[in-house]
Amino acid sequence: PPSLHPPAGPSRRDGRDSPAELELEVLRDTRNRTIRALCGQPSMPRSVWELPPGQRRTVLRHLLVSDKYRFLYCYVPKVACSNWKRILKVLDGALESVDVQGKMDHKSDLVFLGDMKPEEISYRLKHYYKFIFVRNPMERLLSAYRNKFGEIKEYQQKYGVEIVRRYRKNGGNSAGDDVSFSEFLQYLLDEDVERMNEHWMPIYNLCQPCAVRYDFIGSYERLHADANHVLEHIQSPSFVRFPERQAWYKPVTSETLHYYLCNTQRRLIRELLPKYILDFSLFAYPLPNITSEFCRQ
Repeated sequence: PPSLHPPAGPSRRDGRDSPAELELEVLRDTRNRTIRALCGQPSMPRSVWELPPGQRRTVLRHLLVSDKYRFLYCYVPKVACSNWKRILKVLDGALESVDVQGKMDHKSDLVFLGDMKPEEISYRLKHYYKFIFVRNPMERLLSAYRNKFGEIKEYQQKYGVEIVRRYRKNGGNSAGDDVSFSEFLQYLLDEDVERMNEHWMPIYNLCQPCAVRYDFIGSYERLHADANHVLEHIQSPSFVRFPERQAWYKPVTSETLHYYLCNTQRRLIRELLPKYILDFSLFAYPLPNITSEFCRQ
């Protein structure tokens, strides 16, 4: 596509862009150039049909469909996907308002591209507006770690118990609710990317931005502004807006990320980076700073 992002907005009256607008333009241009350069290589897939069956199933399972508004949204866990699913349900009339409280059902009242016939899939990939939202890879991993192993019993029992048993001496009595961040990273280091849980699988593998040519890549850092752009583009009703963050949600701040990165073995972080390097490079996120000078601050 000629551009994966909308214009930054009107310039100031003196005709000069503000520093924030210029920075945003540089970021968008970097993402556009990087994606075009990588995806233009002969070895990269040009469509979902060129992907191996397992990778194709993954991306089609993560592309949500709105036939009414003619768009495809590739949902990425830990990048506000629950709120986007809430919006889809409101747009399709399955939910009265984005403010309706209650546990999100991530399956019902949603249409997945993977449930359609090949010709229906191809038509929508060709003609529908396609978008994803991305996030700093380390921040996303930390968010998944704190949420799943600090709050969700199902994940503690399914993954936490195994992680502790595997990486801790005498860890057989753990309930899986005391997994350390280092143990979690070691687990990711030993995992096959294609077999990872969706909450920590790289965004590249979830959404395949070379095989699916997205019209817009929004970011978690500009969540509301980018979400409003999408809602405006699809011409959603004026009463549909992006929901505010839930009161119980504990955001990952720069200070929190600094603490975890600087209290984790640098070897683990360095060795893990290759698994997420496409997320860093394609979406123009800086590699984590784990220098001694940074960690002393």
